[in-house]
Amino acid sequence: MLCLPTTETPNPCLSVGQGTVIGRFAHIVSIDNVAIGKRVLIADGVYISDNLHSFEDVDKSVIDQPVVSAGNVNIGDNVWIGEGVSIVGASIGKNSVVGANSVVTHDIPEYSVAVGSPARVIKQYNFETKRWEKVDA
Repeated sequence: MLCLPTTETPNPCLSVGQGTVIGRFAHIVSIDNVAIGKRVLIADGVYISDNLHSFEDVDKSVIDQPVVSAGNVNIGDNVWIGEGVSIVGASIGKNSVVGANSVVTHDIPEYSVAVGSPARVIKQYNFETKRWEKVDA
């Protein structure tokens, strides 16, 4: 069996901050840059990737097409990522929560709660009232 690199990226980077806990069956893939902050809680079955499979040429199998960058992934400090979440080419701001089975394809701001497929922010922390407040859709 021959194993070849999936991209031409010369220096992929994956960093994980101190005190971070990664659950069972997590799948983390980097061709460019995936950075996970400090004290991040990643539940079981989470998928984190900065890339995806190209399917531009319908006359070729996906396996014969390149893996392409979806954008860097940066997960801030103190984030909680629920079970079964997928994060592809998006960042999550510090002190945020992503609900179980959500699909994150766009950046989530700091101090937010995001859920759904695609994930959307439903709450944000208000420093003036010192409360988590609902976000209007």
